[in-house]
Amino acid sequence: MGVPVKGLLLGYCVVVTTLAGAVLVRDAVGGPSKASYDELDVKRINLREEDGTLRLVISNKARFPGIILRGKEHPHPNRKTAGFLFFNEEGTENGGLIFDGKRENGKVSSGGHLSFDQYEQDQVIQLTQSEFDGNRWAAMIVSDRPDAPLDMAAWQAAEKMPDGPAKQAEMKRLGDLFGGKQRLFVGKSRDRSSALMLNDAAGRPRLLLQVSAEGAASIQFLDETGKVVRKVGAAEAKGP
Repeated sequence: MGVPVKGLLLGYCVVVTTLAGAVLVRDAVGGPSKASYDELDVKRINLREEDGTLRLVISNKARFPGIILRGKEHPHPNRKTAGFLFFNEEGTENGGLIFDGKRENGKVSSGGHLSFDQYEQDQVIQLTQSEFDGNRWAAMIVSDRPDAPLDMAAWQAAEKMPDGPAKQAEMKRLGDLFGGKQRLFVGKSRDRSSALMLNDAAGRPRLLLQVSAEGAASIQFLDETGKVVRKVGAAEAKGP
């Protein structure tokens, strides 16, 4: 007795579907190691080592990751952007490139930021620029960071505290304990002057070289309180 036509068609569809799935699996797992595309649209790319360790993320704003330490992701308090994130061999964030820009209610806000982090700490070198409502600045900044790694549990606990003096005090304590101290600023400040500022280990300005927007140049030496103890040149420098 022959097989009904309907049965033959069903069997044919099953065979074709199975073969197509096998081809897809082969191409994904054991296919060519290189591919070439003229154009590729994606929302996020994760670059990983052979063992799966994350080394680079390229992402849009919606899919941008939080803070990743040793492969574990933690919420970021305020990072809402698109860009790149770099990770070390242990799967911990150690720098990135972020950028944004828009006009809203007639006001322009724009920025770009390339930075590299100290091991299990925050950024120690930045190339950055910012613009908001006509105010612009751009600089290279070098900072010191404590030897201790970031304590994500302590920061997250502080973020969850109700707003008020207690939360402010805890955030300040954590900032003093884990925060960085700016040591070098080279760039253009909001008043359109160019400046080179050197700070001591506590982040206090001690030497300022400045040229105002009008062209007046000065060198200022400051004590630990910020008081100018010596000045060379006629410009009244305001600092970056």
